Amino acid sequence: MWRALYTAQCYLIFSNDNCIFRSPYHSFGNGFKMIQLLRLGTPSALNLNPKADNRSTQPFKFVRNVADNKFVNPGFTTASWSSRVVEFGFDRKRWLMSGQMLAMALPSKVASSAMVSSVADLYEFICRGPLLEKTGSNLQEVADTIDRWIECGIQLCRLLGLNELLLTEAQKVRVYHYYVPVYLWCERELLQHRAKFKDDAEEIPPLVFGVSAPQGSGKTTLVYALDYLFNRTGRKAASISIDDFYLTAADQANLSGEYAGNNLLELRGNAGSHDLAFGTDTLKNLCSLTKEGTKAKIPRYDKSAYNGRGDRAEPSTWPEIEGPLEVILLEGWMLGFKPLSSEVVKAVDPQLEAVNRNLESYYDAWEMFIGSWIIIKVDDTQWVYEWRLQAEIAMREDGKPGMSDEEVADFVSRYMPAYKAYLPVLYSDGPRGSKPEHTLVVEVDENRNPLG
Repeated sequence: MWRALYTAQCYLIFSNDNCIFRSPYHSFGNGFKMIQLLRLGTPSALNLNPKADNRSTQPFKFVRNVADNKFVNPGFTTASWSSRVVEFGFDRKRWLMSGQMLAMALPSKVASSAMVSSVADLYEFICRGPLLEKTGSNLQEVADTIDRWIECGIQLCRLLGLNELLLTEAQKVRVYHYYVPVYLWCERELLQHRAKFKDDAEEIPPLVFGVSAPQGSGKTTLVYALDYLFNRTGRKAASISIDDFYLTAADQANLSGEYAGNNLLELRGNAGSHDLAFGTDTLKNLCSLTKEGTKAKIPRYDKSAYNGRGDRAEPSTWPEIEGPLEVILLEGWMLGFKPLSSEVVKAVDPQLEAVNRNLESYYDAWEMFIGSWIIIKVDDTQWVYEWRLQAEIAMREDGKPGMSDEEVADFVSRYMPAYKAYLPVLYSDGPRGSKPEHTLVVEVDENRNPLG
């Protein structure tokens, strides 16, 4: 069954059974089937058979393998090229094929926006991505799986409300230089995890990804995208934040009283303000969802309760997920922080010493569940303040209650000592128990875009 999509100036035609060049039209020289296209919403036919009276084209003048830029005879058969990115064409038009995909690009006169005008353009754009090598890809791998990249990109555009017909440069970077390569890295991690078990194993525990990133750096959106892509591809995933493990309002009030005068523990956020046992039980329950019919609820925290001081949401409002789970995405701003010597933390802020003691229990409670890590690295923690300020300004402009600039400064200041003390060690040594081969570090700039 064919399905077509018009993207910018590019027609993309997908075949579920890889039959684009199947007999009786075995090679370019022998002609092609009649292919139905969707052109601006109006079905129309384009006949690619050079022998037909109503053919839409002239015979092909060249064929070029995009991966190595080698030109070949237009009459070659496609049997050995089913996984290659191939460009072939005539005059001003260009066609590209990669296994299950065919694309036609027409000349574009729009110069103000960066558009996916052809698969060749997209291939070259992807290959310039700063995360390509870091996520385990290379030029040939991208060429072999270009249809997979485009499929993921289209799904993400729909999820994020982007116009897939006309992507800006920033949108292309976010999708094809960031979210898609990170997702494909996660896919490979999942395959390695599941390969550890026998083929006939009835119960394979889900792989837990730990996603650690400063507030405002885009970790929640990244996890949202990864969760969506996993579920869209039939790999059931669940996502949860360490924020969902915060103490209840009553317990937080008790903690604040116990550490009276310590601004770092007055409100939720730092180590000590989480219910570790509750988080452990939740992760155990999710990891046990290995069979059909098994169910568990995912707790949620209501940050708007008690005038913004927050409280655990009512269990009746928690979403329920059914097994078997393959992926759990656990994200948090301080995930992976390791306790340091008392002298080091006191030099940063004397109030941090209590937080440092609380941090000792976090590995055994949560982080021991994590098999693969994604660390989002920032060069300047001052960006956290700027990102939070941007979010609050946007809320106020939308007529929603938001913190004043002074309140934002006070809020972020309670996290800064922990960032100053723990982030350098996280970036240099990684989280406790992590393995370098299963850890992906993504450095982002002030605009939250990945760097090389």
